[in-house]
Amino acid sequence: MNEDSPLVLRLIWGFARFWWDFLVGDTPEIFVAVLVIVGAIALLSEGGHFNASAVVVLPVLAVLTLAASLLRATRSSRRE
Repeated sequence: MNEDSPLVLRLIWGFARFWWDFLVGDTPEIFVAVLVIVGAIALLSEGGHFNASAVVVLPVLAVLTLAASLLRATRSSRRE
């Protein structure tokens, strides 16, 4: 956006950039993983009597996501 854009468009664009930075930030793979985890838990919960398995699957997937992110970060920091 440049200074010649209308104020409303600049405000909308700034609001969208804020939410992108807030939700995605520096690691878009975690954002995608969170969407996948939420979708998997929703499918487990709706697909019958799988609420107990959803309670187990959520922390397992969250820990796996964080471990993968940590592994990726340590590998990239070793290369530099």
